[in-house]
Amino acid sequence: MLTALRLENIVLIERLELTFSSGFTVLTGETGAGKSILLDALDALLGGFPGGAAARLLRQGAGSGRIEASFTLSPPLERWLVDQQLEDAPLEEGTLVLARDWRLSEGRLTSRHRLNGVSINRTQLLELRPLLLDLTVQGQTQHLARAGQQRRWLDRSGGEALEEALACAARAWGAWKQAAAALQQARAALDQLQRQRADQEECLAELEAAGLDDPQERLRLQQEQDRLAHGVRLQEGVAVLLGRLVEGAEGAPSVLDHLAACEPEWQAMRHCDGSVAALQERAAEVLALLQDLVRDLDRYGAGLESDPETLAALQARMQQLKLLERRHGRDLAELIALRDQLRQQLAPGGLQASVQELEQREEEARRQRDAANAALTALRREAAGRLDARMLDALRPMGLANVRFQVRIAPAEPGEEGADAVEFLFSANPGQPLAPLAEVASGGEMSRFLLALKTCLAAADPHVTLLFDEIDSGVSGRVSGAMATLLRRLAARRQVFCVTHQPLVAAAADHHFQVSKQVVAGMTHTRVSQLRDTRARQAELAELAGGDHGEARSYAASLLEKRAAESG
Repeated sequence: MLTALRLENIVLIERLELTFSSGFTVLTGETGAGKSILLDALDALLGGFPGGAAARLLRQGAGSGRIEASFTLSPPLERWLVDQQLEDAPLEEGTLVLARDWRLSEGRLTSRHRLNGVSINRTQLLELRPLLLDLTVQGQTQHLARAGQQRRWLDRSGGEALEEALACAARAWGAWKQAAAALQQARAALDQLQRQRADQEECLAELEAAGLDDPQERLRLQQEQDRLAHGVRLQEGVAVLLGRLVEGAEGAPSVLDHLAACEPEWQAMRHCDGSVAALQERAAEVLALLQDLVRDLDRYGAGLESDPETLAALQARMQQLKLLERRHGRDLAELIALRDQLRQQLAPGGLQASVQELEQREEEARRQRDAANAALTALRREAAGRLDARMLDALRPMGLANVRFQVRIAPAEPGEEGADAVEFLFSANPGQPLAPLAEVASGGEMSRFLLALKTCLAAADPHVTLLFDEIDSGVSGRVSGAMATLLRRLAARRQVFCVTHQPLVAAAADHHFQVSKQVVAGMTHTRVSQLRDTRARQAELAELAGGDHGEARSYAASLLEKRAAESG
């Protein structure tokens, strides 16, 4: 339920704060006073007036503006807050506060939405909107004619069973779409393979002949080449090192000789001072390590060779690998992967077997999609029959005694919302055949149809506030009385707002707001007042009935008396 609305610098309103209650609320006033400003404000708050369109909402000369509305929480709202991970947003006594702020800076208008002080984006806002408000305005004929809109209204009337079937059909459609895309991709790959098979067979033969196994082969070959190419120099180095370590040089003892000659001196010192033992042990460790080094160096030298034939073969292999990498534009690891891929593709069965498997998956997914669509269609036909009867019951009292209405369901291309084309057929007069609603309904008939439709859909959305902008425009007094009765009945189960010029509709309301305008210091201002006493309300109804004269006042008084009697 909408409990409060606050506006700052919105069109003709400098500052306004209103509080609302449950039941049926009407807004009346002279033409041009700004009755629709309040509905436009709620529309803008919930995602309407995007981008530059919002500029016309900002009050002339103002650098900023704000719209704020408070709503009581409902179970669908609480679930949405959890889904959006906004359940921890600070709430005031179970109230959801939605705000939109505008700021004009250097000719650029920006806006921001907040929910209980937390910023939200437009996508979240458009998801939130149908959980809060259902706005019906004049000229919704184009809205009715949009592809899929009538189907969505039928689905809303079908209850939870149809909603679950719709979700099941959407999942089945998504699974089939994925399977079909995978099959299409595999078929395209198979076609390409068949066109390029000769080239790919030649490529595979070349890679197989190259005997590629080790992605690091080139690095290993490079190291081996360096060792072979510098074999003589390395052997010379080994000889020099072994000479210094083992044999000595230029008449001097070797390093090992020096270390061995140190041993008697260590022993003598140890007899004089026992603490020298630790140093002696370290010297022994050095000697052992050096002996290990000599043995390893000797083995390394023994393995060195200078073999021109081996070096030539090694260099030829490196050249072969370089040419393969350059020709195919891939490194060695990628060439090995390419060879393995070609082996699989060109093997008997290969990609053809994969295509056959994907065809089976796509066929099964299509079968499940069609089964889900068939179940959805059956539930839609049941819902269509119920909606037909409800709509006729709602339309006939509104001056359409001979009305006929039918929801036509025809096969359509499968999609995310099933495989049905839904169209509302309408006939208001005897002898007039059923025809698409948007093509044959007059303005007054369309107003009555929209009110009847929203009444029928009310059970599906019991927590949503309904707003009607002059839904009774273009109808006679008798018809407006029937519409008033329907609005009152609707408001018994939910909150309803209506902007109206009809005294019969205004008199039926539980709460009455008067919208007026006044000029102060050359500036036009809109003023909204709640008419709380019978005298003020009677005067406004008389004005709607044709003016503040005796007959109009008597008529207004009779409407309020009738309203009081019905309420009592």
